[in-house]
Amino acid sequence: MDTFYISHGSPTLSIDEEIPARHFLKAWKDKGFCRRPTSILVVSGHWDTPVPSVNVISGPNQTIHDFYNFPKHMYKLKYPAPGAPELAKRVKELLKASGFERVDEDRKRGLDHGAWVPLMLMYPEADIPGCQLSVQSDRDGTYHYNLGKALAPLKEEGVLIMGSGSATHNLRNILRRDSPVPSWALDFDSWLKDALVEGRYEDVNHWDEKAPCAKLAHPWPDHFYPLHVAMGAAGENAKAKLIHHSWDMGTLSYASYQFTAAIN
Repeated sequence: MDTFYISHGSPTLSIDEEIPARHFLKAWKDKGFCRRPTSILVVSGHWDTPVPSVNVISGPNQTIHDFYNFPKHMYKLKYPAPGAPELAKRVKELLKASGFERVDEDRKRGLDHGAWVPLMLMYPEADIPGCQLSVQSDRDGTYHYNLGKALAPLKEEGVLIMGSGSATHNLRNILRRDSPVPSWALDFDSWLKDALVEGRYEDVNHWDEKAPCAKLAHPWPDHFYPLHVAMGAAGENAKAKLIHHSWDMGTLSYASYQFTAAIN
């Protein structure tokens, strides 16, 4: 299985037909990016904890509406995909074996909108078991890359590892939909694409030092670190491919990437 980083942008991706990324995700199965997974592990920028945490749910996942002041009917959307307790325990096992001394379990938490919004478009039947792994935004890119490296064996077990965030994520600088993209967003987004496609993963790990306009593109790194996990899980010499690119609200890049492991 390849690994993926999906930019989920705004929660309105769930309902707004004018967002191009919505149509990209709805065509996911038709495009054949990957075979049907046995289960799905989502690393979402909307679950940020002091130590790595997995949600261990035996029944259907609850749909967490973790957004505010949006259209009322968005709060009625449900994505009751089955939990994946065995996958969650496997994630914990792999992380601890790789030196992550503490990995917490959450037996109540369902899927936040960083997980269920893209998944409801990609797999609308909600019949594939899924769980989440949190980020630690007080750590750095290398830490999250190593988190991903620890999870690499899951690919051989049919698990889809998906990071979910936003290639640019500065909510204080959201603009009108028809606004031109400002130079800081373009510069960071272009740098990221070049660095990934050229395999400069160490630069991406040190993005806050290497990338132009890094702190404007990501004042807080929670929506960027899921990319590092997907990148690390793919392997050191993996090939990155840009599989979707669009903008919305002036500064939100929906750039999404596929990582294919090198063939030894």
